[in-house]
Amino acid sequence: MTNYLHTTDFHFYCSGIYSGRIHFTEKAIMHAKVDVRRRTQMQGNVLDPNAKYVLPFTKIARQLSSYEAADWTGEKVVLDTGEVYHKHIQYEAEIGGKLEVSQVWALRGDTVLDVVTLNGEVIAFLTPNRYGIELIVKAGYEALTPLTVYDEPLLSKPEYGVNDLGTFLIPMRDGIKLATDVFLPEGIQPGTKLPTILVRTCYDRNGKKEIFMRWANKGYAVVSQDVRGRADSEGELIPFYNERDDGYDTIDWIIAQDWSDGKVGMWGASYLGYVVVAAATSGHPNLLAVVDEVNVGSPFIDTARKGGTLCSWPLLSWTLAQSVGTRTDFDIFGGITVSPEAAVDARPIRDIPQQMIGKTSGPWELWSQHPEYDDFWRNCTFTELGHQVKAPVYVISGWYDGDSPGVSETWRMLTEHDVPNRKIRLGAWEHGPNRARDLQGVAFGEDAVVYDYDVSVLRWFDRFLKEIRNGIDEEPRASYYVVGENRWRTSEDWTPAEAVVTPFYLAGEGRANSSLGDGRLVSAPQADSAPDTFIYNPADPVADSGEREPENMRKHELRSDIVVYTSEPLADRLTVAGELSCVLYAASTGLDTDWVVTLSDVHENGDSIRLSNYIVRAKYRHGLDKPQLLVPGQVEKYDIFLQNIAHTFAAGHRIRFTVTSSSKFVAFPNTNTGNNPYEDTEAVIVQQTICHSTEHPSHILLPVIPNA
Repeated sequence: MTNYLHTTDFHFYCSGIYSGRIHFTEKAIMHAKVDVRRRTQMQGNVLDPNAKYVLPFTKIARQLSSYEAADWTGEKVVLDTGEVYHKHIQYEAEIGGKLEVSQVWALRGDTVLDVVTLNGEVIAFLTPNRYGIELIVKAGYEALTPLTVYDEPLLSKPEYGVNDLGTFLIPMRDGIKLATDVFLPEGIQPGTKLPTILVRTCYDRNGKKEIFMRWANKGYAVVSQDVRGRADSEGELIPFYNERDDGYDTIDWIIAQDWSDGKVGMWGASYLGYVVVAAATSGHPNLLAVVDEVNVGSPFIDTARKGGTLCSWPLLSWTLAQSVGTRTDFDIFGGITVSPEAAVDARPIRDIPQQMIGKTSGPWELWSQHPEYDDFWRNCTFTELGHQVKAPVYVISGWYDGDSPGVSETWRMLTEHDVPNRKIRLGAWEHGPNRARDLQGVAFGEDAVVYDYDVSVLRWFDRFLKEIRNGIDEEPRASYYVVGENRWRTSEDWTPAEAVVTPFYLAGEGRANSSLGDGRLVSAPQADSAPDTFIYNPADPVADSGEREPENMRKHELRSDIVVYTSEPLADRLTVAGELSCVLYAASTGLDTDWVVTLSDVHENGDSIRLSNYIVRAKYRHGLDKPQLLVPGQVEKYDIFLQNIAHTFAAGHRIRFTVTSSSKFVAFPNTNTGNNPYEDTEAVIVQQTICHSTEHPSHILLPVIPNA
């Protein structure tokens, strides 16, 4: 049967909420929307091309004939477009008095657009993402699709419309007023007191208004606010600085409203994730649940001064994008209108905004006035008040999240203070999680993309704001996806409780320069292991991608200013899962310098796939608040954190650990002078020494999962 998709009446669902009918004609995509407030069905009109849906309707419409012509049988289907689908899971339900079994097909190699078939014909398309599944399904066949994840008996149901109360200007303690929207469930009994989910954003609260409103459909008051200095809020954005107090004051305003039952939860991701963690450290007694996704960390850990260095493109792009106006310029943020290469090479660093966007940047200028860790930065470091966290925190991130240092910082804080009901979920995900099953040639399993992502978030709020005993707090504390093994595991803690932290020692005969050298990783320190040296020239920095992605480091590891230590081929597979660290004994002829450490998986063909890395500034080796310049040539000990992973090294593969002194797209190259990095224009070429012996046993610590 051909052209059957043009005669199909599709029902459209967003996060389990019925959102109207979709019909594909030869000339247009028709959408019969649902009235947001009354939940009544409206008449069909051409789909708004500017509608902010994740489901790629235009792509589906363009490829309808390809989906119809495909032979949906076997284990793999290749469309005439070249797209590859793998057989995934099945659903069984009674439809029209007949037991039917559907088949879900998982898209590979691209942003997920999965297909559901019944008897060889397509009945549904779906795209999961962090906010929930967007899905269109042949009317009446919902029970044969992943929509069933929303059928959990104890899950809040979309029983209400949305009553938009409009925008309020809420005063903070210093008089600055923040633009705040309030959405209540329409149809709730008059006088009903409601739990609230609060979102505070720097990206304009109108940008994802329709998404955040969906919690109101499920019985929550939703409050969405622009942080100070952004969009319609008063004041000036000083990143990180005011978020703790402004969060506290906003919660105070919420619990004073006649629709509030006094229970408040917060959701946030990326910078918004920093915002919710900062609010948690305020200790507000009415903040009872936090969902924290891919959160930015404190400035000296993850952002402005990552590892004490001066962060280059990741933070610079964000800061410039915030500095051209009160609304984010995403073309700058995405490196479209400002060249990343030109920006990171411009000098002096303090003047880069003027050179790149033709004006100064308030945050950049302010940061340059605080070159050392002082009370300004201390106020931005959320761990300084970690003892005040009382709310249950659900942390979500992934191995390819560029802000995973912030996630690790958060988890260490929650663990140190034994915050009750903390929970963590870590997947094979990027900063925008749950979008694809393949990344830069690394293939994950079909279930690396999950259908219950937003369901778990809703369960968290249901448990701690509505007090629904749904059991999420009784499940294992940690859930994590092991790349290489390609399956989910659970543990009673993160790092997994069953992990055995195992040292791998650096060794060699003093010629570990590049992957062609003699550097080795061994099981015990070697008494006669000669130190390695390399020359670090700030004018010739390493230029890897700067992203946390499975980049092939093979070409970079041919440089003589990278010392490389590689294990023997593994006799059996080895699974490593948890937080990583290393101990490095090193010296420099400079007064200051940086150390970049990287863990990689070396394949049998020689490809070296990066798993984890981090960068630190030597002067902060005794603590951020205890800067001390180096004594040239003196060996110092460095305890260095690396970003978390869950990875299985295959038999025959090798473990590789490298050390160098630059990564220009992560941090501006250290000039080695010890001068103010924002203003320094001179640079010194230095000799670096990496020691590894029984006296100076440099090593990396890997949490190994026994019998994995």
